[in-house]
Amino acid sequence: MSKQNSGSLFFVGLMAGGVVGAGLALLLTPQSGEEARGQIKDKSLELKEEVAKSLTEAGQRAQEQVAVWQEKGQEVLEKGKQTATEAISRGKASQS
Repeated sequence: MSKQNSGSLFFVGLMAGGVVGAGLALLLTPQSGEEARGQIKDKSLELKEEVAKSLTEAGQRAQEQVAVWQEKGQEVLEKGKQTATEAISRGKASQS
């Protein structure tokens, strides 16, 4: 498993643990139902914003990585073309 995948899995686990922990804390704390619902709503909105931000950051990192891979692929392609051209030239020269 790549470091990026394990980092993503860790983050997903961290977020799931946070949601479960927050939910349990709200349910086990003595308060009125209206207060509990208000806190649950507030926490869910906070978590939604955090997840959206994290997904945006992950998307940006993925785009950056794709750009790096494209650049490296282009370099490999150019080297391959150059090597093939040189080999053809040497083959023609050796036949003459």
